[in-house]
Amino acid sequence: MKKTKTKRVIMILISLIVLLSIAGYVFMQHPSFGKNPSGDRLSKIEKSPNYKNGKFQNIRPTPVMIKGVSIYKLINDYLFSKKKPKYALPTKKSDLLNMESNKNVLVWFGHSSYYIQLDGKKILVDPVLNGHASPLSFITQSFKGTNIYTAADIPEIDYLFITHDHWDHLDYKTMLQLKPKIKKIICPLGVASHMEHWGYNPAIFSEMDWNEKIIPDSGFSVYAIPTRHFSGRTLLQNKTLWCAFVLQTPSQLIYMGGDGGYDPQFAETGKKFGAFDLVILENGQYNNNWKYIHIKPEEVLQAAIDLNARKILPVHSCKFALSIHTWDEPLKRITTINQNHHLNLITPLIGETVLLNDSIQQFTQWWTNIQ
Repeated sequence: MKKTKTKRVIMILISLIVLLSIAGYVFMQHPSFGKNPSGDRLSKIEKSPNYKNGKFQNIRPTPVMIKGVSIYKLINDYLFSKKKPKYALPTKKSDLLNMESNKNVLVWFGHSSYYIQLDGKKILVDPVLNGHASPLSFITQSFKGTNIYTAADIPEIDYLFITHDHWDHLDYKTMLQLKPKIKKIICPLGVASHMEHWGYNPAIFSEMDWNEKIIPDSGFSVYAIPTRHFSGRTLLQNKTLWCAFVLQTPSQLIYMGGDGGYDPQFAETGKKFGAFDLVILENGQYNNNWKYIHIKPEEVLQAAIDLNARKILPVHSCKFALSIHTWDEPLKRITTINQNHHLNLITPLIGETVLLNDSIQQFTQWWTNIQ
């Protein structure tokens, strides 16, 4: 009798494991997970000096986590940290569809998504406009009040930049909704494989390796810059590349940083290009446990100094909670530290219009006194 009961329990457990495995497999077939490079694209990738042993490699050794990290502690800290605002964050919504075409502006959508209108071109970077940054809509939801832009608010885009394929930078639903509006996509090697899987025309892609340059139009140059990070939309990592971009236009030089830890590459880039009119750097979702792949506020300012920045826009905060710090800590820390540097740090509200030709435009510390 006892053996029969034990056998029944074992069979139930095996059945549950099989069912969960099948459910997991079916879930992973959803198109939002994208498709890793194959065929001719993979053959090209395999010729890259940055691709070794079946995956892309950072220039310097870069573990995702430091040694000895307790997964239990990470999960516990994440679940019980007070990281989200209690109330809706203040925003301003700029009308992008009816904006004067001769205006040079930037509009931040929260986290790492933003729109640039510059020298006659309309540019979009890492758009995530559907209220969450994960495979499931109820996980990693945007903070109250921050998801004020949708694909319907976006005009026709000349250049869409994707810095890497993580869920908080490349969103399946947003990309589907934007498809009719995108003329050209510029991304690191391999990332186009996801978007072609979602129905994008292969002819509109420019996939770049580190240190490559393209000229998408007369007077416009784009350079792919190494960052210290990783990639992947599943547990299978580093099958596609990650990078920052330098955008040179007839009137401005802009550094559009992707994710990544502090690295000598910032100084090398500053030495190569001279002074940047604007540098856009991640400032949020950092943690000492993953210090090599995300930059901390004091390092953001040092990177801006390395890049000879005239203006600094800190992003990667104020919309999603991907770390354990409070939602406003990145802005509090960087503005406090900047009291010793006196750099031109710009801190717009989500949706507020930043005038790129205006060197004296003022921004408030809008996050103070918000719970």
